[in-house]
Amino acid sequence: MDLKKIVKDLIESFLIAGDLAIELRAKGLIKEIKSDNTPVSNGDIEVNELITKEISKITPEIPIISEESLENKDKSDLKNFWLIDPIDGTHDYINNLEEFTINAGLIMDNKPVAGLINAPAKKRMFYSYGENNAYEIKNGKELNLSESITKNTGQIKFISYSNKIKPEIQKIYNDLGVEENIKMKSSLKFCVVATGEYDGYVAEPRAYEWDIAAGHAILSHAGGEVTDFSGNEILYGKPDLKNTSLILKSKTIL
Repeated sequence: MDLKKIVKDLIESFLIAGDLAIELRAKGLIKEIKSDNTPVSNGDIEVNELITKEISKITPEIPIISEESLENKDKSDLKNFWLIDPIDGTHDYINNLEEFTINAGLIMDNKPVAGLINAPAKKRMFYSYGENNAYEIKNGKELNLSESITKNTGQIKFISYSNKIKPEIQKIYNDLGVEENIKMKSSLKFCVVATGEYDGYVAEPRAYEWDIAAGHAILSHAGGEVTDFSGNEILYGKPDLKNTSLILKSKTIL
């Protein structure tokens, strides 16, 4: 399977999906609350339709699991599949904030092998398709993330999803020498850890596999590391699709 070609063929669709998300928001979103008490909008649904259609064209043989669809969620034996979160950070999206992202991660043998993340309001597009092949499009040019990262010799800065740091997370911060943290909710956190803008992120078990698959691929392909609190590898296709604990580390501190 030519992962590079698959990802490159999807980049334009992700950029179009980002433009669509911004355009729909400007027109005024139609919002609902789902059964799990989380928000969804017509933007989530339309972006989902666009990217699932394009992915199905390019890899028709690979099943797709999306946050905004019931399809394939009941299959517990999948090893090769796509995980899609059409709008991660819906709260930011519907409230005219900028951190929301469009995500797709390709899983093979239960491991992430490729990822695409577009943060359209930030005008940042990231993707990866193998070791040392993680990129950001900057000013129309492809920037290799693993080649642009330097070792951190200053303050260690982490991202948190809440301003209230739980004791088990604070202990990990202490062990790693974390001196500063900022709040960030969407998968953009994986990207800014991959670029070395921040050094890491820690979270107890929360959220779902589609929230992290694309970012996991991008960060690991940029030379970073993704494990649970015990240092174990994160695998995908769990029966409930829920995440384990997470520690992200940038190449800057490895």
